[in-house]
Amino acid sequence: MTADEALALVREHGGRVTASRRLLIDALFDGNDHHTAEDLASAVQAGAPDVALSTIYRNLDELERLGVIAHSHLGHGPATYHLTTAAHCHFVCQECGTAVMAPDELFATLVTQASEQFGFDVDIHHFAILGRCAACRRD
Repeated sequence: MTADEALALVREHGGRVTASRRLLIDALFDGNDHHTAEDLASAVQAGAPDVALSTIYRNLDELERLGVIAHSHLGHGPATYHLTTAAHCHFVCQECGTAVMAPDELFATLVTQASEQFGFDVDIHHFAILGRCAACRRD
């Protein structure tokens, strides 16, 4: 999905494409994969200083409802937002905070077993698996 396709999706579902929404979507499509709401607010406010953090959160909620983005909890820090087209799982080091992206396929067995044994549908993109990275284990 491109930024223009995301804006078209917003229009399709009755939303308006405001300057602040366009700036937010542009920031989400910027090269960085994980964005906090505060980071996104800073990016938007650089072009539109009057946009409140509450507006950013409302727009993030709407974009998540439309399936453009997903939020993840990577350890004890704030939620991060990423495009659903770049969905992936996360390992986060509890000592240094390093986040490692892991392919979805790594969790295929967990997802299957949770469904078959417990009737549970796991959302592997919403949370992180905490542990220690290789560098911290050596110390």
